[in-house]
Amino acid sequence: MTTTSETSTATQPGPLGFARMAGSSIAGRDAAPWVTDFLNAAYFRRDPQERNVDDLRFAFSVLTTYWYRKDPSRRLRVTDLPAFHKAFGAERFAGNGRLTREALERGAVTLLGDWFPAAYADPARKGWGIAFETPEDKAAYNHDYRLKLAKVGELTAESAPLDQQVWHTYDPVEVPSAEGLIAAITQPETWPEYASALGRFTPLRPGGLLDQTFEIEVAAGTDKALPVWTRGYVTITTLVTPDDPKALRNWFEALEVGMKEHGEPSIVPEGGEPLVGFDLTTHAGHFMGSGHNRLVLYTLDGKAYVRAAGTWDPMSWHLNKAYESQGKEAQHAFWGVGNDPEVSMLHQIAIALGGTTK
Repeated sequence: MTTTSETSTATQPGPLGFARMAGSSIAGRDAAPWVTDFLNAAYFRRDPQERNVDDLRFAFSVLTTYWYRKDPSRRLRVTDLPAFHKAFGAERFAGNGRLTREALERGAVTLLGDWFPAAYADPARKGWGIAFETPEDKAAYNHDYRLKLAKVGELTAESAPLDQQVWHTYDPVEVPSAEGLIAAITQPETWPEYASALGRFTPLRPGGLLDQTFEIEVAAGTDKALPVWTRGYVTITTLVTPDDPKALRNWFEALEVGMKEHGEPSIVPEGGEPLVGFDLTTHAGHFMGSGHNRLVLYTLDGKAYVRAAGTWDPMSWHLNKAYESQGKEAQHAFWGVGNDPEVSMLHQIAIALGGTTK
């Protein structure tokens, strides 16, 4: 007889399936080594005191823009390496294998054109991690290409018995204003601008938050000189706002009950007011198996906070091994534990809105 928990782990990717999710959907397997090496040169290979996470975002944008402008119907391949070597090779040689921001910008001009650095800094010409030469080019962006390359699988919400599931919440992060956060997160095309050193969310569909699917690219082994990248997919399957007070109340109440039953602290502290919440449900092949994460926004004593809370089925053995050895600490840091703004996406949002790093 097969138990519910056995069924749930059977829907998780096996070791080979997990390996197939390495890197980005826009990069083929033969491109993964040089793409990873390029990103490492822009950030991880540099001395910690010389790192700036926006340089890593810039490097990602160079890759994504090059892919979209050259031929978005196919992934980057090893045959694209000569173009990058021509643009960045001399810069890397001069920098002992590293790329400063100035070197990244010079190389980007050689690779893409002298318009790129200014476009990267212009919200009217940037979205989905891509810099566009004109606002009209941005308006004409076609989501179908990356969505087709991603080959998103079926949704895989948790299905194990409640007492076997893992429920966990992370430290809240203060943001300058609730209004500012809502304005930011309800524009999915801007989410790559909040990428941290550990991960980034890229939307794959047109439209707003509800039913939006994101490709999550995450780095493992960032304590080493050569971290590696893997990916997973999530879709926002539920969104609650003050526009529907009953749905908002019911969603938060159910969340609080589940957290309490699993010995977790309250999502919204006593006296706080819940404002927005949404579920990010996993798709087949996700690096944490079956489950869903949540982002919640609330106010307390005149201040606004955002925090994450996840629910997961027991992981398959290979996923659990990877999670315990490298993923757990990184996941906690990504969602704000430890208050390191370089690695936390929530802190990057707060900084982008004019907040502090506390």
